[in-house]
Amino acid sequence: MAVIRVVSYNIHKGRTATGNRESMDALKLGLYGLSPDLLFLQEVQGRNDLRATLDAQHELLGAVLRMDNCYGCNAIREHTDHGNALLSRFPILYYENEDISDHRLEQRGLLHAVVQVEDRHVHCLVVHLGLFSGGRSRQIMALVDRINRIVPEDEPLLIAGDFNDWNNRLAPIFVKQLGLYEVFSFAPEMYASSRFKLRQPMQWLRGARGQPDYDVSAPVLGVDGNARLSLPPRTFPSAFPFLRLDRIYQRGFAVRSARVLQGAPWKQISDHSPILTELELP
Repeated sequence: MAVIRVVSYNIHKGRTATGNRESMDALKLGLYGLSPDLLFLQEVQGRNDLRATLDAQHELLGAVLRMDNCYGCNAIREHTDHGNALLSRFPILYYENEDISDHRLEQRGLLHAVVQVEDRHVHCLVVHLGLFSGGRSRQIMALVDRINRIVPEDEPLLIAGDFNDWNNRLAPIFVKQLGLYEVFSFAPEMYASSRFKLRQPMQWLRGARGQPDYDVSAPVLGVDGNARLSLPPRTFPSAFPFLRLDRIYQRGFAVRSARVLQGAPWKQISDHSPILTELELP
């Protein structure tokens, strides 16, 4: 049995939550302290011709953490590019970045890597979905199609990243079509709650009739094998999270714990809060 520490984090291109300072030094220290085995990173700059300290961030973090790494370039600018990255303490056997852009204004990709954990192949998919609901739905269908074509049903699977799905409308697709469950639906309750709890949802997050604009009735499997009503945690903005943007979905693991990392230094490093989960691979 292998115990794996998994982190998903939108690192905001190596800049602080406000965007006015670089945060790579604090990011390196923070991640080093977590001792992750797998890092699913979004908004990673693979190239920055203007600032050497922000260039090749996946390689820099890989060197500091002594982890294998791969990068999927999605958005290309004149002097920079950025995308998703996977860092792994286990050997990366294969990776491919699939373009799932829905329109010219947003360049999005799906980074799919296979890592070797002991004698098992674990499929890791890093995602950062679009800002528009219709585009996200089409991108998820591309993800489902890829998994059905490439990932054997008996091989463990992790999907993590920034889903931009604050109303939680995509979760039933993962549960019903792929047998994937968000890690907080399995985690003990002491880990499954965010520190910040809003008594009243902000008015602009409500539906037309004043109801919260997310599905609170979709059951997911709990740690005891029974259905449990669960919502993903709030992760954005990191200073006072009230949107549920980031997820880790799994298949083939047992979940030991899952929590959102809040407070110092995380609320300064990026505009998103990272998610940390500890998984057992039988």
